[in-house]
Amino acid sequence: MRLSMPLPKMVPLRPLVVALVAVAVFGSSGCSWFRKKNDLYAMSPESRPLEVPPDLNLPDTSGAMKLGSGEGQSVSRSSLPTAPTTAAPVGPASSASGFTVQGERDAVFAKVGDALAATTGVVIASKAQILGTYDVDYEGSKFLVRVTKVDAGVYVSAVDPRGLPASGEAPTKLIAALKGALGG
Repeated sequence: MRLSMPLPKMVPLRPLVVALVAVAVFGSSGCSWFRKKNDLYAMSPESRPLEVPPDLNLPDTSGAMKLGSGEGQSVSRSSLPTAPTTAAPVGPASSASGFTVQGERDAVFAKVGDALAATTGVVIASKAQILGTYDVDYEGSKFLVRVTKVDAGVYVSAVDPRGLPASGEAPTKLIAALKGALGG
């Protein structure tokens, strides 16, 4: 005897395959529809460009067109308050913080170094020939001896770390000793 079972009704396969493929595609894509791709965030933090707010990346130009009240001197020109800018009428100009001697800057710089080394109590902390400065310590005062080319020759002066003429007994005494040694 043959028992036969009724066959179930076959569901069409095509819609089932389409639904299965759609679920696979949506499942593997994740949230890529809602995500924006940005290659900058894929880089390491060190190689990302710096983001600066718009109002901070431009220089302040509020005072760009204001004319200063002064002598009309160039901003880039170093100010030498007591050094003559033209040739001295008779002899070299001098003051308590500096004096002018004849010669080339490099030669005078070397002579100043020799005179500083020969002066008792002077400690040369450092020297910079390109800048024309000696950083000295003399009688408890620390200041710079600066050698600068001017129209009348070479100006030797004592300046404080701010670049202003050094005041006090030690700088005045050392400049007087240098003036005597260099014939200024």
